[in-house]
Formats: sequence, structure tokens, C-alpha cells
Amino acid sequence: MHRNVANLVIHTDLNCLSVLQYAVDVLQVEHVIICGHYGCGGVQASLERRKLGLIDNWLRHIRDVHHKHVLAVENVLGPAKLDTLCELNVIEQAYNACHTTVVQDAWARGQKVQVHGWIYGLRDGLLKDLGMNVSALEEITPAYGRALARYHKA
Repeated sequence: MHRNVANLVIHTDLNCLSVLQYAVDVLQVEHVIICGHYGCGGVQASLERRKLGLIDNWLRHIRDVHHKHVLAVENVLGPAKLDTLCELNVIEQAYNACHTTVVQDAWARGQKVQVHGWIYGLRDGLLKDLGMNVSALEEITPAYGRALARYHKA
């Protein structure tokens, strides 16, 4: 298990990548779960553009997610706006996990590894599958498209 502010999977975060590599290569885990939660303080700080100091550099990644999906986020009102960005962040981080050399190398050698994007409801204790479930390289783009479809309706 690896935790950080806002559950980010960044290709230069050697701590995150080391944990992922140990889990996949040594422990042979079959399920990598990127699990965010509603009401995430890191996502909220990013959404509100609060200045917090050094952590602002880390939260820049969430601002990038917000920018990428600005219409999907800004078309939602009230507390649901934060929930939407929390969900989109999980989907993007699961997408990032799928693109790590750790996961891609495992798939290349035929290892059974699935990446899932879930979100936890602090109020109700329920886990929600966000539809980003990938078990092979060729599944990334279709799964990503399906997961995002509910946010980007024409």
C-alpha cells in the first residue's frame, strides 16, 4: 500500500514507483487499486487554488487534471464539483499507473496484473468502481474512454 496527498501516480515519483514495482514484481499482486476518496483535501485545495506553500508544486498535477477536464468539472455545481474532480483524478492516476514501465513490463512478460480506479465515500463507507479497469496494454485507451464518457457527454 502506498499513500500520498491526492493519490497521485507520477512517473518521476520514485517512492510510488518502488512500491508499485515491489508489489508487482516481487509480491506478484494481481490487482493494483488506485483508490481516492470524496472530499479529498488535496483535490479541494487545488480546486480552490489555495496557496499552501511547497505542496502547491505537488498539487499542480491535480490542476492539470482540472484543466484537462475543465468543462466536465465546471459544468457541475456545489459539492458535486469536488466529487467530480476527485473521480476524474482517480481515473487519471489509474491511467498513469497503466503507463508505468512496471505495469507495462509485467504485461509484456504475460504477468496477470489489473489496474482499477475506485473511489471511497467517507460518508457512506462505499467503494465505487469508476470503470477504469485495465488488464492489458491494448485495453488502456478503450477503458479510459469508457471511464470518461459519463463526464464528457456531447
